[in-house]
Amino acid sequence: MEKIRFKYAVELIMGQSPEKESINYGGNGFPFLQGKADFGTISPTPTTWCDSPKKIAKKGDILLSVRAPVGDVNISNQEYAIGRGLCAIRAKKIDGRYCWYILQEINDTLHSFAVGTTYESVTVDDIANLTVPYPDGLVQKEIARYLDSKIGKIDELIENQEKQHNMLEQYKRELIANTITKGLNKSAPMKGSGVDWLGNVPEHWNVTKMKWMFEVVKRIYGAEDRDVLSITQRGIKVKDIDSNDGQLAESYANYQVVNVNDFAMNSMDLLTGWVDCSPYEGVTSPDYRVFRFHHDKPQCHTYYKYLFQMCYTNRIFYRLGQGVSNLGRWRLQADQFLNMKMPQPPIEEQEQIASYLDKKVGQIEELTADIKAQIEKLKEYRKIVIHDAVTEKIKVTEGE
Repeated sequence: MEKIRFKYAVELIMGQSPEKESINYGGNGFPFLQGKADFGTISPTPTTWCDSPKKIAKKGDILLSVRAPVGDVNISNQEYAIGRGLCAIRAKKIDGRYCWYILQEINDTLHSFAVGTTYESVTVDDIANLTVPYPDGLVQKEIARYLDSKIGKIDELIENQEKQHNMLEQYKRELIANTITKGLNKSAPMKGSGVDWLGNVPEHWNVTKMKWMFEVVKRIYGAEDRDVLSITQRGIKVKDIDSNDGQLAESYANYQVVNVNDFAMNSMDLLTGWVDCSPYEGVTSPDYRVFRFHHDKPQCHTYYKYLFQMCYTNRIFYRLGQGVSNLGRWRLQADQFLNMKMPQPPIEEQEQIASYLDKKVGQIEELTADIKAQIEKLKEYRKIVIHDAVTEKIKVTEGE
């Protein structure tokens, strides 16, 4: 099979960020895409506009993410202003649908070109000089037609699995929120909590300010002989500082102490941050918030872990925060945090609720893990089908 450099078959338009003053949220000008965050399943879902674009993608162009995550693609369903995170690929001497599948075939190659420690990226030369299979035009159309049929069926299976996964995740969120705030006894008399997000609570529960149960602590460790802890959406993890993954500090001596059963939260980013109860002794960023129960007022750590994590997933912390959300910095100030009102069931009931949720959430997460494994298998099969077709490992004919 003939192969050519990609630049001889397409036109490449690398995105360029417009002036900040031209970006708006009111629908003025062109819909503006900064990067992969604006991608939908097939075509983008813009949230910002630009009245003085530097670079424009036309309807029908393929949009390629050139910054982390590198390689994801969408199809432009209208004209868009595009920023530095995207490259518009305009088919010239190649079938447009075939080109769509070629870009999915070379995804792994693009990843291997990606450079940068914090933000991986590829250059226009990386894309232009890729060597791609280039059969004659009729064969390109046959391959695209074959893949439209095959991949359409696989994508439908993936979509159905993802719907099941999302339904289970939604059920888990609702189960946690309802159990944490209403308790296990559905016939218990209720009372108004006086807190909008909390609503009615069991009559025998207290509703109290955070500061009466918790204290914020900041203890700079001053040495580098403790594990460094990261707050991820999978919980608090020990950071592998030898791997060079993610952002690294020059020194960890100014990091703050985290002890077992301390809570730690990323209070600087209420959109994508998280909170957890630490199972480890270690240190974490001085920018994070570490807090613990007052020594004379112990409560159930697991109950409050569920409660605080619910405050992230249900955007309760976010509503109380302040900052610039489109820059990923929506903060919850310490005084606002400590004056939040929280439910305080009797400690025996806290422990019962925590035990119940551990069991139920564990069952749900087993199901979602199985579904995710099925989705990954389907995605691997999808890659194989595309690879075998575009490399002509299998022959596609009009009758297939």
